[in-house]
Amino acid sequence: MRPNDDREKQAFEKHFIQKRSVICIIILLVIFFAFVCKLFMWQIVEGEEYGKLADTSTAYTVTTDATRGEILDRNGVGLAVNRTGYQIVLDKLYIDPEKLDNTILSLIDLMEKRDEKWINILPVRISSNGTFKFKKSMPDEIKTLKSKDFLDLKASDNAETCMKLLTERYDIDTKKIKNKKELKNLVSVHYNMERTWYSNTNPYIFAKGISSDMLAIVSENMQSVSGVEIQTYLTRYNPEGSLAPHILGALGSITQEEFEAKNKEGKDYGFNDSIGKFGLELAYEDELKGVGGERIVQKNSDGNVTKVVESVNAKPGNTLYLTIDSKLQKVANDALEKQIKAAREFGKKEASYKGKGQGEDCKTGAVVMLNVKDFSVLAAASYPTYNINKYSKYDDYYVKLAEDKDAPMYNRAFIGSFAPGSVFKPCVAAASLQENIIDEGTFITCTKNYDYYPTNPVACMGTHGSIGLRTALTKSCNYYFAETGRRLGIDTMYLYAEKFGLGEKTGLEVEESNGTLAGRDSKTWQEGNTVQAAIGQSDNTFTPVQLATYTATIANNGTRLRTHLVKEIKNYKRTKTVYEYDTKNPEVEDTSGVSKYNLAIVQNSMRNVVASPEGTAYSVFGNYGVAVAGKTGTAENAGSDHTVFICYAPFDKPEVAVAVVLEHGAHGKYSMNVSKSLLDEYF
Repeated sequence: MRPNDDREKQAFEKHFIQKRSVICIIILLVIFFAFVCKLFMWQIVEGEEYGKLADTSTAYTVTTDATRGEILDRNGVGLAVNRTGYQIVLDKLYIDPEKLDNTILSLIDLMEKRDEKWINILPVRISSNGTFKFKKSMPDEIKTLKSKDFLDLKASDNAETCMKLLTERYDIDTKKIKNKKELKNLVSVHYNMERTWYSNTNPYIFAKGISSDMLAIVSENMQSVSGVEIQTYLTRYNPEGSLAPHILGALGSITQEEFEAKNKEGKDYGFNDSIGKFGLELAYEDELKGVGGERIVQKNSDGNVTKVVESVNAKPGNTLYLTIDSKLQKVANDALEKQIKAAREFGKKEASYKGKGQGEDCKTGAVVMLNVKDFSVLAAASYPTYNINKYSKYDDYYVKLAEDKDAPMYNRAFIGSFAPGSVFKPCVAAASLQENIIDEGTFITCTKNYDYYPTNPVACMGTHGSIGLRTALTKSCNYYFAETGRRLGIDTMYLYAEKFGLGEKTGLEVEESNGTLAGRDSKTWQEGNTVQAAIGQSDNTFTPVQLATYTATIANNGTRLRTHLVKEIKNYKRTKTVYEYDTKNPEVEDTSGVSKYNLAIVQNSMRNVVASPEGTAYSVFGNYGVAVAGKTGTAENAGSDHTVFICYAPFDKPEVAVAVVLEHGAHGKYSMNVSKSLLDEYF
């Protein structure tokens, strides 16, 4: 190309760029001019009209409740469901602030005349001498009240000081107050309002669960009072309140810490929301909660609501289907209660001429039944139980439960950890066979008292003479397993125990204990302790659900699956499955590391425990219609011995595994009878 051509091309490009820039500037000026004109119209021409509209109208976005998902058993039977309740609500958008205190006092008067409860979280009471005192049962609330974020008081400051400051804080005219009780009540409601962030966008719930009579009385007496509303709401209800309270859990008012934590996670929670406190209600809070809706409320300058628009519909939570069978659960509860009472009554009679330690102190226990095919929990009961419907009210019933020495709120099935006694022996047998410490033909001579370690002697229940493994398990010979355990060693022993699920969490969706494995978890250890550990004593303590998992693992030829409570999750209308446990490909936690051949020796020995006249469980299961394999156990404790029983059935094609612990049961037949009742119902 020639030089002249290059110059012409460059000149043309420069001219084009300049022209394009001019066009862009013109377009920007036009857009800017249009904005200026529009602003002039808004602010100058139409400014007065828009100003009046802003002065006379205010919009508030109010969150509406979401329907909580329900909890059902494996067959769709309701365990934790929703039912309609009535609540009294004070709505700041509608209420006259000058009449608020009179309205509150009128409501309290109506409620107390009918002996109905209203929400009261103020930790203050009036003593017999007429002074304000703190409620000792509410230490956390007292701490909050005195905190830097609230009254900023010293720990030593008394309730009189708190009440004086609260009266000033809420600008209460004491000249209009009749007495201290009226003052306390009024301060309490204002305190409740502040603690639950009462505002234009957050109405205050004055009382929940009011009776139909109270509904009619409030409606009649407060109909001319603006801002007082009777609303329906869905409240949690357990059709069988005492069936599985430890598993289902309960709801409670959201705390400030929970509110901040949940909203930090991006969850949609309101100040008046309830939240799961323990059990499945806590574990599956995110699935059950649902998402609240929104409505826009518009008020004019006179404070009157002019328009209400539902802008976002609430989305209900999902429904849980559990693996629990409510019929089996009912049998588990009833059997525990019956057999514990029977053990105690028998123990009292025996103790009258044999002395203490006969079961007279048997008051508590637990049982767990698993499906061997997928390790799903079919039943899990802890005794004594309690009524979750009454518990959730957090009133005198809750206080009574908390003070009960038998600890009915304690979940013995999943959290209670107990010495297993001789039910640990199948684990020792399997490990010793696999490690070639013994074989089926290994005989050991039982002379009753095993004293290889003089500081750790082991007494046997009999003098069995020369005895092999099968007979040793059948008769539960302590001497045989003390010697076998010594040869095996504690390190190898607990490694196999872990694989069988002992001293390990089972995978449950709710809170459970680790248990304790002797040697591994012991703070101090002496070589002689091994013989005690081998017979299920020493530091060994396991939960009933671990024992059931261990039993199911033996029945499942050494494959340990994840123990679980949730079968599937569906949407609220139950038309769509959100999650379903894959029973065809269950979750494997571990394998025992024991060959099928060696496990078969243990399994057949456990069958003999039940089927052989020499077996320790023959008296209860010797003529049972279904082939059962099992193992009895007795563990020494302060007071009467604990009794433990594990079993699975049918022997040839295992379907279920059961573990029972009766604290201070003393005599094994009672724990075996609990298992028998469950097997009766299942088969």
